[in-house]
Amino acid sequence: MPFRDRADAGRRLAQHLRWRLLDSPVVLGLARGGVPVAAEVATGINAPLEIFVARKVGLPGNEELGIGAIAEGLEEPVLSETARDLGIGSAELRRLADRSRVELARQVALYRGGRPLPDLAGREVILVDDGLATGVTAEAALRGVAAFRPKRLILAEPVCAPEALDRLGHVADEVVCVEVPSRLFAVGQWYRDFSQSTDEEVLDLLARARAEVAAQRR
Repeated sequence: MPFRDRADAGRRLAQHLRWRLLDSPVVLGLARGGVPVAAEVATGINAPLEIFVARKVGLPGNEELGIGAIAEGLEEPVLSETARDLGIGSAELRRLADRSRVELARQVALYRGGRPLPDLAGREVILVDDGLATGVTAEAALRGVAAFRPKRLILAEPVCAPEALDRLGHVADEVVCVEVPSRLFAVGQWYRDFSQSTDEEVLDLLARARAEVAAQRR
């Protein structure tokens, strides 16, 4: 069944994570659409929420066509199968990724306001997005998070393309998906409401999560 919206997807995803024996996990929502999903996951498993930023690198002249992706903590961009098919190599992708790095830095500054990421070393980290299609952005994010040396890295997605699920199972310690259709043309097909998440929505969700953690510490 399709998800009503990202919050509904997050609640259903949390049900798949509750039974796991998780030791003080931290939930990272992938900017931007992964944050509303991650907020429900964090609430459902009683874990802190933070944002993690990764960005697609688009083909010049056709920016919607992803040829790779970059992420925090990741020096080299991840090359997509599309880039290989087009004959784009790692050196050219690095050059094309420079523009995306400017926007990545802007988003990190906006969403975290100068706060560093929580210390992820030796912790169980759950990286959450709103769906996995090609998986190139998620792969960049996973490799970026891995640079912070977590004890265990789990990728959690409401819906996953089977090919991407198989590939990223070798990057994450575990991939958890609610739905794995035999064919996935677009993540948005699995949502009744897949309207774009706004900066204001993301900032509000992060502020609420921080307030809840502060209240629990009092």
